Amino acid sequence: MSDPRITSSIFTRGAVDLSALRSTAPANTRPSTPTQAGPSAGLPGGPATGGGGLAVIDLTEATLQAEVLERSLTTPVVVFFGAAGYPESDEFAPVLERLAAEDAGAWVLARVDVQENPRIAQMFQIQAIPTVYAVVGGRPIDAFPGVVPEPQLRQWIATVLKAGGVAVAEPEDPRLDEADDALMSGDLDAAERAYKKILAESPADAAAEAGLAQVGVARRVAGVDPQAAVAAAQAAPDDVEAQLLAADIEVLSGLAEQAYARLVSLVRRTTGDDREKVRQHLVSLFTIAGPDDPAVASARRALASALF
Repeated sequence: MSDPRITSSIFTRGAVDLSALRSTAPANTRPSTPTQAGPSAGLPGGPATGGGGLAVIDLTEATLQAEVLERSLTTPVVVFFGAAGYPESDEFAPVLERLAAEDAGAWVLARVDVQENPRIAQMFQIQAIPTVYAVVGGRPIDAFPGVVPEPQLRQWIATVLKAGGVAVAEPEDPRLDEADDALMSGDLDAAERAYKKILAESPADAAAEAGLAQVGVARRVAGVDPQAAVAAAQAAPDDVEAQLLAADIEVLSGLAEQAYARLVSLVRRTTGDDREKVRQHLVSLFTIAGPDDPAVASARRALASALF
């Protein structure tokens, strides 16, 4: 399954130059109004839609400049390359169309039937059906072949909208809600399974990574007397296991900076396997807070100083 990411786009390698497409359309072509776009004969899904804002259009060579290049100067355009009779294309097109209609003109879905418009497919260097492109400001910014799960697709569209300067509310992910509920209820096995499933589908999901790290902390402190554990760590400053447990308790108690300092200090006093174990444990605690946390940024600098 493909994993669309703005930062790993084929366009960053200069694979496609949309400026060359301007010569394919008449100079007086302008973006259509909602009532001018019609259904594509070859693609699955419903007709092009309008309403509060244009949602779905069908591309031809004659309308490519206006509907992609010019329209994307003001509204992000997602270009879908598909063909009737291809199962993945038939299944994925209606999903994109539904999301475009839900967003009511925040972005436009431009459909291309590669069987009816082979030259457009050639211009975009299409190698798989379906393939989805994002065009913002007159230039392509990302693409992915194949299909992705709807939650991942929503995240990708949100990233495209942000690149186009559109204010985007972070979409709720029911998978995360389910995992978080399991964690809060103490069902650590269910929470772990749910977070791992999310990460299998979206490997870079920071919220799922943080949740999985919290599951690890919760397991390690289960049945532990917090006061006794911290006291034991204070009495044995070079006991690696005691220090790791005390750091876990401090993080759960809202004393993350104290926990980070404890483990950075331990990194300075240890070597070999013990030092690596402490480092990995500290990095796992960083995951809970996230990379943008100022305390994490400060502790990472301290850790780097301790290691090097």
